[in-house]
Amino acid sequence: MRMPLRVLLASPRGFCAGVERAIAIVEHAIEAHDAPVYVRHEIVHNARVVKDLEAQGAIFVEELHEVPDGAVTIFSAHGVPASVETEAEKRGLPVYDATCPLVSKVHNHGVRFAREGRNIVLIGHAGHAEVEGTLGQIPAPVHLVATVEDVAALPLAQDAPVAYLTQTTLSVDETRAVIAALQARFADCVGPDVADICYATQNRQTAVRALAERVDAIIVVGAANSSNSTRLAEIARSCGVPAWLVSDAEAFDPAWLSGTMRLGITAGASAPDVLVQELIARLGQTRDLSVSELDGIRENVSFSLPPALRRMGPRTARAG
Repeated sequence: MRMPLRVLLASPRGFCAGVERAIAIVEHAIEAHDAPVYVRHEIVHNARVVKDLEAQGAIFVEELHEVPDGAVTIFSAHGVPASVETEAEKRGLPVYDATCPLVSKVHNHGVRFAREGRNIVLIGHAGHAEVEGTLGQIPAPVHLVATVEDVAALPLAQDAPVAYLTQTTLSVDETRAVIAALQARFADCVGPDVADICYATQNRQTAVRALAERVDAIIVVGAANSSNSTRLAEIARSCGVPAWLVSDAEAFDPAWLSGTMRLGITAGASAPDVLVQELIARLGQTRDLSVSELDGIRENVSFSLPPALRRMGPRTARAG
């Protein structure tokens, strides 16, 4: 007789509005222009999404020099440095910008703070695509910090005017602690409220905390290079619950759940729901499942496509 397993699904989980918009931009561009279209960097950090778009005719590259002259080009949801935009313009590449509007909002804050002459501090992880894009969008030096200890090491006077920005996919609690350290050290310190961090990041982190109160273990579906997915697993563990980050059902090890009767499942903002359903199907091969979804915040956010794509009918579009 197979052991029973109660599966509780976090709500919300999976795709956010920025990810849905980015994927839709690639799909609409392929429909409008025919394949191939070129995407700089992974459109979102998920291998299944990339594979599905490649099958439709997208070609993913890391730098613009890999894009042929005249080819339709798409910037990923993470945003790009201004130098990339300038290079594309100089080459005359037809571009669609899939930068998440909430990431663009961070860029706009940074530009404004630079114009005000403030010393800008970006809270984020070095090397992440969103951080690289934000650093390259602000026309002033930017100090990158990730921890309270990094704040203490900043080479700035106590009376220096400071403004902070945040990577949108960080742990809200972790970000709050770093902001508090900045405000404690600098007398003139301004920046957006923690509530101004990406709604999807906050909602998914709130949901995983609620999930942790009800289960024995948690599986987070998402890519290892997905910052928001990694944070979800870290938050689950901080709540005292064993948690694993898996890219797909094949990465799951049934031995993890020895003795587990209640399992929570969530997914990062760039993970398609099909990956969750495949994981549930694999669990059902060895356990008797009962699956239910927790109540959570209902998201009704949506972002429109770029005006150029909205105006153009299929196969008649011209990028702009």
